[in-house]
Amino acid sequence: MKFDISKYVRSHLLLLSPYQSARQEYEGNEQAMILLDANENPYNSEVNRYPDPMQKELKTRISQWKGVDENQLYLSNGSDEFISQIIMACCEPAQDEIVILPPTFGMYKVAAKLHGVGIREVPLTTSFELDVSAILESVTKTSKIIFVPTPNNPTANSFDLNALETLIQKFSGIVVVDEAYVEFSSNPSTISWIKKYPNLIVCQTFSKAQGLAGARLGMAFAHSDFIAFFNRIKAPYNINSLTINAALSKIKQQDKVEEQVKQMLSERQRLEKAFASIPFIENCFPSDANFILIRLDDSNLRYQQLIENGIVVRNPSKNLNCENTLRISIGLPEENDRLIEVLKRLS
Repeated sequence: MKFDISKYVRSHLLLLSPYQSARQEYEGNEQAMILLDANENPYNSEVNRYPDPMQKELKTRISQWKGVDENQLYLSNGSDEFISQIIMACCEPAQDEIVILPPTFGMYKVAAKLHGVGIREVPLTTSFELDVSAILESVTKTSKIIFVPTPNNPTANSFDLNALETLIQKFSGIVVVDEAYVEFSSNPSTISWIKKYPNLIVCQTFSKAQGLAGARLGMAFAHSDFIAFFNRIKAPYNINSLTINAALSKIKQQDKVEEQVKQMLSERQRLEKAFASIPFIENCFPSDANFILIRLDDSNLRYQQLIENGIVVRNPSKNLNCENTLRISIGLPEENDRLIEVLKRLS
């Protein structure tokens, strides 16, 4: 069945003529070129020239790594940029809405508000699972995108893949599966699903397991028509040369990344065991990510006590069903030692 992208995106953007960057004007010419077209500084350095606007070399490497076609891959200045971009591209301001599943990643709501787009909230169950029936009963014809982060932030659990697939099958709009923490998860990625579900977009990032949070590089995997559309509306040089080079280098270091992930998962298990022996920690929720959500007697008190001892964690207690919780990232072994030591002597 032919994919009709016009069902999903704002109609006037389909008519947009993209900005043609200087680098694209001689694309495919193999001879050495004297570059006098882009008003750059001609004196060579690592970054005196504009980067490849389509990031061809990097996309080739990523597509080989992830097992997708290059035309199914889009790169963004961090996943935050793509979250904002897809809302802008698919939702009419003051008319359409996104659907979020609290407690969830806060950037979805922020981006929707920035673009004047409505927000429909359908809570997870009390055990932080997808309530597929409630989601499908709540959506309307103006519900354009459902954002599903798995593993979820801030709860750290992965969602049931059968429930997720049912949601994708039955929702008439776009489902964005945000896999920022997928390298830590016991669940496989859903990237392979884009072959059979054209309304699915999968996001991943270099910021977490890959260790390039400062470089700001997000990846989106989707039907090729979606990718072509996003390439038309993006900024000409949305990924800088330093980020491109850092990512190319990191892709070659996956053995090191896997070893670091293994170490963090071992440390996560050690922290979970330690938390079980601390009286004021009432619950340590199951984690499938590189962080742990715990429920305590008084999250504000414990947060401040940790700050006073030089340890910064996250207090997500304002999130739905997250009262008196702290979200704790997995640190280096010596940092985790210090955390355990401090928690054990707090009163």
